[in-house]
Amino acid sequence: MSTDFAGRGKVALLRTSPETVLEDYARLLELAGLREALRRDIETILKINISWQTWYPACSTAHWQLEGVIRALRSSGHENLIAAHNNTVVVDAYVGERNNKHKYVTDLYDVRDVHLYEPEYKWVRYEPKQPFLVLDHVYPEGVYIPEILIGRNIIQLPTVKTHVFTTITGAMKNAFGGLLGTRRHWTHGVIHETLVDLLTIQQDIHPGLFAVMDGTFAGDGPGPRAMRWHEKNVILASADQVAIDALSAQLQGFDPLSI
Repeated sequence: MSTDFAGRGKVALLRTSPETVLEDYARLLELAGLREALRRDIETILKINISWQTWYPACSTAHWQLEGVIRALRSSGHENLIAAHNNTVVVDAYVGERNNKHKYVTDLYDVRDVHLYEPEYKWVRYEPKQPFLVLDHVYPEGVYIPEILIGRNIIQLPTVKTHVFTTITGAMKNAFGGLLGTRRHWTHGVIHETLVDLLTIQQDIHPGLFAVMDGTFAGDGPGPRAMRWHEKNVILASADQVAIDALSAQLQGFDPLSI
């Protein structure tokens, strides 16, 4: 199924199963317009979400989600892929990528694996082309972003789940981890404006934007870790982060415009 949410961004949604999920991801990306959204001659960042270093349903990027996307990209001619991880104050991403089987998948497909917070990756000051809504107030010394993200396509890899601070978390919130440093939790009080600022940055620095969301398991309650999980067996993709998050919110029983 392909849906135009509110007449704007197209979102593809498929029902899937454990037996067909890898092939279904390839079909999903095609339906969502991957070929039109991302140039093949540019490296593509796969922004992995690790909400907990322990594997838990719906909590972090699923390893079948990562594998399905890599296989679909490679078959579409996207050879230069980079798997990107951020750190947090509560999660060890190196432990998390092993326990969630991300490292197994990236090694299997020979995908470059980077941890954005390591000293070898430079963070540069970002100068907005129009005034920020809030980020310049949260970071008065300047907003710094990983240089490696600039000029590359990006695919956000969230899951369908709730969040204690933001009601739901999805594609827009997934950029939060990659673009902002470890003090990003300061922005939770102004998260709506922060997500707008982050979308503005992404649209400026990335030639192509895409999001692929796994809802094989969905989490509700006190996310992103202590959730009740449910088997839902749906997967979503879109070149529009607002649209895919809106549809995810609707599927979870929320009015998107109230969040």
